[in-house]
Amino acid sequence: MFAGRPRVIRNSILLTLAILTIWHLGLLSRAPTSEWCRLEHFMNHGASPGQYPKFKSSFDWSSITFRYPPNNNTQLPRQRKPLPRIQHQFKPESPAAAKKRTERLLAVRQVFQRAWRGYKTFAWKQDALLPISGGAREQFSGWAATLVDSLDTLWIMGLRDEFDEAVAAVAEIDFGSSTSSRVNIFETNIRYLGGLLAAYDLSGRELLLDKAVELGDLIYAGFNTKNGMPVDFLNFYSAQSGEGLLVEGSVVSASPGTLSLELAHLSQVTGDPKYYSAVSQVMDVFYQGQNKTSLPGVWPMNVHMKAKDVVSGSAFTLGGCADSLYEYLPKMHQLLGGGEPQYETMSRTFLQAADRHFLFRPMLPEEEDDDDDILMPGNVNINDGGEPVLDPETEHLACFVGGMFGLAGKLFGRTDDVDTGIKLTNGCVYAYRAFPTGMMPERLDMAPPEWEPHLPKGFTSAKDPRYLLRPEAIESVFYSYRITGRREFQDAAWDMFTAVDKGTRTQYANAAVLDVTTAAEELPQEDYMESFWLAETLKYFYLVFTTPDIISLDDYVLNTEAHPFKLTG
Repeated sequence: MFAGRPRVIRNSILLTLAILTIWHLGLLSRAPTSEWCRLEHFMNHGASPGQYPKFKSSFDWSSITFRYPPNNNTQLPRQRKPLPRIQHQFKPESPAAAKKRTERLLAVRQVFQRAWRGYKTFAWKQDALLPISGGAREQFSGWAATLVDSLDTLWIMGLRDEFDEAVAAVAEIDFGSSTSSRVNIFETNIRYLGGLLAAYDLSGRELLLDKAVELGDLIYAGFNTKNGMPVDFLNFYSAQSGEGLLVEGSVVSASPGTLSLELAHLSQVTGDPKYYSAVSQVMDVFYQGQNKTSLPGVWPMNVHMKAKDVVSGSAFTLGGCADSLYEYLPKMHQLLGGGEPQYETMSRTFLQAADRHFLFRPMLPEEEDDDDDILMPGNVNINDGGEPVLDPETEHLACFVGGMFGLAGKLFGRTDDVDTGIKLTNGCVYAYRAFPTGMMPERLDMAPPEWEPHLPKGFTSAKDPRYLLRPEAIESVFYSYRITGRREFQDAAWDMFTAVDKGTRTQYANAAVLDVTTAAEELPQEDYMESFWLAETLKYFYLVFTTPDIISLDDYVLNTEAHPFKLTG
């Protein structure tokens, strides 16, 4: 822009711009609460389109001639009905409350920026950062998982320069090659496709939709099977040949059950029904088998998609292996505007079964025994007599259940389910506060009156004492806050955030903790940072402290990786 001007003039202009920039940043750091609120709103809503280089992957996934073309012609539902309001009607906050909230908001943002700088410095365009050694790891096909997973967080936090730089990097991702010959369809769907779709919804950048379509066609290739069910792991090169794929025997139920939201939304934004049509075949199988299992209303941890068998099995859980299958039932109802009745039916049936069989009030220490306000999710096993037996083991992954119950309760007008969601959220908040580090272990047992001396009373064992930077507890805190408007959830979120940041902080970013049950000053850490730390955990912490219009639950539905999809119609 300075071509042809004398160097002295150019230098003078540059100096002036630098001074103005420093002055502006200084004002921003000292901005009063009211001014920051205006800036916060601008950062999360306004942007120019931006220009990016055109880049096509080395293989065109839409060009495959399928050996087994899908024969389901299911269309997106045309009829939609008005959905109930989800979010609490918040009143204007006081200046003191706004100041406190925005200070917390900025603290979360700073932790994100620090971790993002670590990723950019040591692992740019790679899947994951090693936050202790300053290295990188390829884990999910080498398509820059952390970068794609973090796109919408960058946008929501108003980090426009970083977002534009990341989108330019996305333009260069080659979905025609992979660092692994076996592609995990579940992770590819929730992290990559979900991340691209949400970033497109928020920014309107067409390049992101182009890349989402490329990836959607890759996932669609996983349905090139004899019975139309998707593979769990896609053989990359066999899939490209179109020769047909073999569906695995036994897979965790969450894997095929967590494709619906992303593929349905891809059909919504492209107008191409093939993605929704393919995944509808899968959900029809779950729908038909829901009341035929040994615990009617829920599905076993493992299913057999090769035989279209989602009924056989005696082990049931709301946690890992099944979690997001259940999470997506009410969310699909919301995404489709109630236009496909089976999702309401499946949701209501599941909620009744979960409430009856899986939820329990744990034993708490006498001085803290207020068990009327706390519930925990357990597991259920079917004994030799065919009776369900509760296993009072819970895990961090199951902490999403509080938010799911709250959302479903609002969607279906079930106030008891909203109350249950709050109690489940309180249970996981209690689990955080009960341990000396302020963090909840990955897996623990509760209930009986005996406990190990080194654990807080009420906890009988910590089968897995790690904290893996997981988001599920803060996810439910976010939902509970947005649904009820109760400030106690903001305070709970702040306590969780400060404990997690302190315990996981490394020289470059944040790392998983190997044992959160110890009171040691320096906690043992693992040299790994999951992409969901930036995509989910810090996003949920941030959204607890934004104004409630930012990613309103009445305007967006969030996938299991916290990627917000814009509700249409």
